Amino acid sequence: MLTGRRLVVDSSRTLRSLRFSSTSATSDKYKIVVVGAGSGGLSVANQIYDRFAAAGKSLNPGDIAIIDSAEYHYYQPGWTLVGSGLRSKSTTRQPLESLIPKHLTHISENVKTFFPESSSITTTSGRSVSYDALVVATGLQTNWSGIQGLPQALVDSSSGVSSIYSYDTCDKVWNDIESLRNGNAIFTQPAGVVKCAGAPQKIMWMALDRFKRTSRADKIKVNFYTGMPTMFSVKKYSDVLDRLRQERGVGGYFQHNLISIDSPNHKATFKKADGTTVDVDYTTLHVTPPMGPLDFLKGSPIVDSAGWVSVDPATLQHTKPEYSNIFALGDCSSAPTSKTATAVIAQAPVLTENLFSVMDTGKVSTAKYDGYTSCPLLTGYGELLLAEFKYGLEPKETFPWMDQSKPNRFFYHLKKDLFPVAYWNLMVKGKWYGNKTIFRPSFSS
Repeated sequence: MLTGRRLVVDSSRTLRSLRFSSTSATSDKYKIVVVGAGSGGLSVANQIYDRFAAAGKSLNPGDIAIIDSAEYHYYQPGWTLVGSGLRSKSTTRQPLESLIPKHLTHISENVKTFFPESSSITTTSGRSVSYDALVVATGLQTNWSGIQGLPQALVDSSSGVSSIYSYDTCDKVWNDIESLRNGNAIFTQPAGVVKCAGAPQKIMWMALDRFKRTSRADKIKVNFYTGMPTMFSVKKYSDVLDRLRQERGVGGYFQHNLISIDSPNHKATFKKADGTTVDVDYTTLHVTPPMGPLDFLKGSPIVDSAGWVSVDPATLQHTKPEYSNIFALGDCSSAPTSKTATAVIAQAPVLTENLFSVMDTGKVSTAKYDGYTSCPLLTGYGELLLAEFKYGLEPKETFPWMDQSKPNRFFYHLKKDLFPVAYWNLMVKGKWYGNKTIFRPSFSS
């Protein structure tokens, strides 16, 4: 058990030591507060608890609080499988309460304001919660209203418009793919940050393969409209995907950003790099909406000018010395890497080690995050291109001897069969470490 320790900050707000006293599950003071119970929040909360126990300094039940008002927790990578007809969407969610173990306190509210100077937050109900260390894992915001006409089109069963980016709409994707007999199938990707930047084209490849397998491909023209200049940010994989696009007859329209939808007339308007717009007729339209930082984070003292929680890209500790008891991971952080579940898997043990070290010794450990992330790119039924890379968009592959620039069936079954099982049974419990499976990474002292 850790002896009485609480955070001590001098007049220059520099961390000197950490001494904290015991807390209870009913207290509004916690040793560690985790904001957000998505994949990052659940995984890291459990890993932190286990890390203290492994060091022989076990925390008391209730010393860690998770703040999140959500009713359900979602396995979002599964929504592509739903849109491809490979899973029922009910398999992609579970009640959040059922995933939080008894030794973690669940505060079923949302955060309204951060007060890092006093190491506290307030919730939307006005409740004040203080902490010795804070982890922000809130995810990002999907801006459905960022495209004129999109919200209305998504709830209209006859609009032909769908998206894999929400639980409510992912099954509509499959319905639209199955009902299409001829015409124009358009798949979009916005400029800027999105969750798993490969997902917008994953569903396109799956739809195209489905059209071919059901003898409809010769009557359906598939086009990819993207706000980005290339198929993918990493050149090695982008070149492969662009070659596939050309070989399979998919139209490529780059630096075309979807700005509005006229669903009654089945027209989509795109803004080009030169500022001009073009109207395109569609029969079915799969939309990846623009995304960004959550509204409640914008303007907070803990975020950067873009609205992301400002952290050191290697340690995941806040960049301001006076906020050195704050950490962040996942989609809400400023770490310059692709926002994916695999990035969270790589970040969680690094954050855990550094938070533990700060609370135990007053300084971060040697644990460093190198930007590793992965995008399992479905390119058809029975095949997948496994893109893995780190900071600098440099490939960092787990199976280099298999030539990861070529889609194959083994990778496909990792995505379709292994990853969902590992997620629900291991990752949300803090027991999954990606390419290290169930073995926690070790860090030199």
